[in-house]
Amino acid sequence: MNNEQYIDALKALAEPHRLRLFWLLIHVDQRVTVAEAMDVTGETQYNVSRNLKMLYKSGLLTQQKSGKWVYYTLAEQQQPHWIALVESVRTLPESNFAEVSSRCVLRLAMRENNECVIGPNSEEWLRRIADPAVAESDK
Repeated sequence: MNNEQYIDALKALAEPHRLRLFWLLIHVDQRVTVAEAMDVTGETQYNVSRNLKMLYKSGLLTQQKSGKWVYYTLAEQQQPHWIALVESVRTLPESNFAEVSSRCVLRLAMRENNECVIGPNSEEWLRRIADPAVAESDK
């Protein structure tokens, strides 16, 4: 990866919503769809898609289409300066991301066979975030 792409990665992470998405992808260590990211962050489809696409174009994420979903995941980094960039985000205090972290766990628990099967803002999702005890009783 070249210097220009590294600069693009730094610019992408300078925006709080993209930083939050990238932090989540580092910590959940799973691929995530736009629909799931929308529910977790509470952002619109346009904003989530744009933010994930910028992280992808900067070389921080990979994308893979599976059925009707596009999954984004952390790109494997080989060069020391890229690894250091990822590690610097990994070490940000979890307290800054506690709400989205717990929402992400709830949303990913709605998968079937590790696949996203429910679109954004579903009734089931809205029930789960309104009353997390519902999520426990569904298990």
